[in-house]
Amino acid sequence: MSLNKIVDLSTFPITDPGFRSACKKEFDENGVFVMPGFVLPEAIKTIQDEGETNRTKVYANTEQHTVYLSKTDPAYAQDHARNRLVTSSKGCLTDDQVPQESALRQLYDDPVFRDFLCDVLGEQQLHEYADPLSSINLHFHEKGQELGWHFDNSSFSITLMVQAPEVGGQFEYVTAVRNADSGEMGFGDVVGILDGKTPVQTMEAQAGTLVFFRGRNSIHRVAPNAGTRTRMLAVLAYNAEPGVSLSETARMTFYGRLS
Repeated sequence: MSLNKIVDLSTFPITDPGFRSACKKEFDENGVFVMPGFVLPEAIKTIQDEGETNRTKVYANTEQHTVYLSKTDPAYAQDHARNRLVTSSKGCLTDDQVPQESALRQLYDDPVFRDFLCDVLGEQQLHEYADPLSSINLHFHEKGQELGWHFDNSSFSITLMVQAPEVGGQFEYVTAVRNADSGEMGFGDVVGILDGKTPVQTMEAQAGTLVFFRGRNSIHRVAPNAGTRTRMLAVLAYNAEPGVSLSETARMTFYGRLS
């Protein structure tokens, strides 16, 4: 499938240098950049259908974790922000379960799209994961499932809303909560967010929306899906260096297998 059958290139002229520059400017300023309707409805429908067809292959898991995605630290009290646990529950289809002819794979691999991402992200090159599971993931959130508050380990994420929930399931975030490079972990702010006392920003993306997000220092979550329609979100994962694999521990946690 050609790129013009997948992406609305009239609204989003991703080969145009001026458009790329404007996208990068907004992303650099806000740490989030949203492109509603980026993927055309016909292409989104085929990805939705692929997700439904492969439901029996979905690996579902529920886990508790800290917002820092690391083990608890005995130097802090159990109820300290560093050690407080949140819950994440979802299903996942991995890269090797995405059909070769899928519009999702065609988009991920397309050199024009990848070059556009490089310009917006300020990266020289982007590479797929070396392991067979991690490059493209399709996440499923059923009623009651959520992604708990956390910071990302990576410097950026690219996601595509494939099917929006009827109610709930919104993306919530607070920017500049910590500074991971300097070691400032933002414990006080984290407590306010976990206790529901701090205002958060909310994004309710519709199917076809592409989102750039910098989540290393901005805490974020997916609120519980409150409706019966499954929330489907594709994560397009790239690395700035070639040959990078997700750790075996992470693969077992997220996917239940190594290959």
